[in-house]
Amino acid sequence: MSIPKEPRQLMINVMYLVLTALLALNVSAEIFNAFDMVDKGLVKANDALDAANKEIPAQIKKSAEKGPQFKVYADRVDVASQISKEGTEYIAGIKQFLLDKTGGLEEVEGKQQLKGLRDYDATTRLLVNEGKGEELKAKILETKDKFLALVDKDDQASFAAKLPLNIDDETWKSSTTKRANWSDFTFGHMPLGACMPIFSKFSNDVKSSEAAVLNYLAGKVGLTEEVVLNQFRVVSSPKKSYVIRGEKFETEVFLSASADKASNTGIKISVNGANLPVNAEGAASWSTTAGEVGVKKYEAVASVYNPVTKETKQYRQAFEYEVGERSVTISAAKMNVFYIGVDNPVEVSAAGVPSAQIKVSMDGGTINRNSEGSYTVNVNSPGKATVKVSAPGMNGSKEFRVKRIPDPTPLLGGKEKGGSIGNGTFKAHGALLPMLLDFDFDAKCNLAGFTLVRVAKRQDPEVAANQGASIQGGAKNLQNKATPGDKYVFQDIKCKCPGDGAARNLGQLVFDIQ
Repeated sequence: MSIPKEPRQLMINVMYLVLTALLALNVSAEIFNAFDMVDKGLVKANDALDAANKEIPAQIKKSAEKGPQFKVYADRVDVASQISKEGTEYIAGIKQFLLDKTGGLEEVEGKQQLKGLRDYDATTRLLVNEGKGEELKAKILETKDKFLALVDKDDQASFAAKLPLNIDDETWKSSTTKRANWSDFTFGHMPLGACMPIFSKFSNDVKSSEAAVLNYLAGKVGLTEEVVLNQFRVVSSPKKSYVIRGEKFETEVFLSASADKASNTGIKISVNGANLPVNAEGAASWSTTAGEVGVKKYEAVASVYNPVTKETKQYRQAFEYEVGERSVTISAAKMNVFYIGVDNPVEVSAAGVPSAQIKVSMDGGTINRNSEGSYTVNVNSPGKATVKVSAPGMNGSKEFRVKRIPDPTPLLGGKEKGGSIGNGTFKAHGALLPMLLDFDFDAKCNLAGFTLVRVAKRQDPEVAANQGASIQGGAKNLQNKATPGDKYVFQDIKCKCPGDGAARNLGQLVFDIQ
């Protein structure tokens, strides 16, 4: 538009523009107040979810004591809590990273407020252009997959649809506004004050997903609902399912419990066509002498008379047992190798021979009995070791490899493996920890020390030696200098694991500061 030459008209136009700007500022202030209210509400909701999720794990573990079949679900409880903790801590790290980049907090009219409240340049640059938003997306999807892994495979498809934690990839793709990706659609040109409730919402989704998994596990151990038995099934309860030739195979065949208490006088049980007497508990006993070696099958039939419907129903089920010869079995409880410096569990059995008559010894180490069939082996040097077993009428032995505990993986703060890392996240970690990933034994390695090197742009490298795992002294000073564009190298990382005579070198760990 043309600029008026008349001073009076020019002044009127300028006043109009100023008024429009003031109105926009007032509207923006109200909107930001609304964002702040939403964020505070989500934070309170997250606290409530934390309180609720804190009570359920102990209840699940207690309910799982009802039977060994529930242990697998009790074991998943702490994993679910850890997944939730890692997810929320990551999101909190993103929020802190943005705060650090936009000046943190300031006091306005007696209350704390984001200094970069209206800053959309920083959010667009960091979350969209520099890829932090896509990194957040990947972390959310990774966390979702970890939660789903705690659900039985048969339930995963239906459970995934109900899981609160999700990424909506369809909306931005079908949107009329052309956006490069999910991050651009979610955070592009979004002021910092509007982004904070989004992060709180994602934290809420993580905690809600944790609650959903915990409720699922609670249902699996019978905590949230009672199982109503309304179907009949024939059950065989053998004294032993594996017997030695010449021994008797004995089992109880009975009708499983049901919702309706049927009279035992209406139950008839037969095995392989032979009728059996039924006791007061509704169970019948059947036995046969084991002949040839191999798998043997038998069929049980239960006939039930229902006094209400006046009907008789038959329930048929096939079972099997195995007949074997006497033999010695030696197996490592975890893998076919012994590790130096840890207790190696071993299981030893001799079919048909009481444990008191079994003698166990070994070459290349020591072996001690813990309980019936369970032993602990300790070894001192790499190579081979042999476990020997003798019992009446049989002898056996088995050779095992002997190895050092594998090299642990050095992780910053127990999490970071190297690569790109946020400035605030890097400074927040206080130790370099050697972690034995995917190692089945209870062992802990101790970090002896390392050398930290800071390489800043257009500056000479700075080096500081550090003793132990905790970052301290000169190394801590170097860590606190971290700025985007720096490269940090943890090198000459030394640690000692159980059984080590001298410290081993774990190489180096490299971080690029973002």
